[in-house]
Amino acid sequence: MNILVLQGANMVALGKRQPELYGTTTAVELDSLLQDEAERLGAALDIRYTNIQGDAIDWIYQADGAGVEGLLFNPAGFLYAGYALRDCLKAVSFPRVEVHMTNIDSRGMHSVTAEAVDGMITGLGVHSYIHGLRALVQLIDASS
Repeated sequence: MNILVLQGANMVALGKRQPELYGTTTAVELDSLLQDEAERLGAALDIRYTNIQGDAIDWIYQADGAGVEGLLFNPAGFLYAGYALRDCLKAVSFPRVEVHMTNIDSRGMHSVTAEAVDGMITGLGVHSYIHGLRALVQLIDASS
């Protein structure tokens, strides 16, 4: 089972940027946690970070044509104005799960990509990713 994990704008600074909101887990540590969970679930992850929305869009389209079976992503800074990303998500055929470390609703934010995903998990810190990965694997299994 091949899964693309996309981290949007500013996520590369995880652990350094606003630790009072996002905690002190670094991007490298989060990647390791995800890889460990993916191994338990029988999945292979391709984890990518970008601050450029166009790169994320290109990678999603490439994944759709390359046999990737699902997308776990945090649009991060793209959640405000990621309309092009949203349109891309609507065009691909695999299951998509969006995650956020904080409860974006309680922070007065709205994700413009949320309408183009199968599910969203927010507010659980790094555990949002673990739960999101598990949910994505279940969606992939159900669609097989």
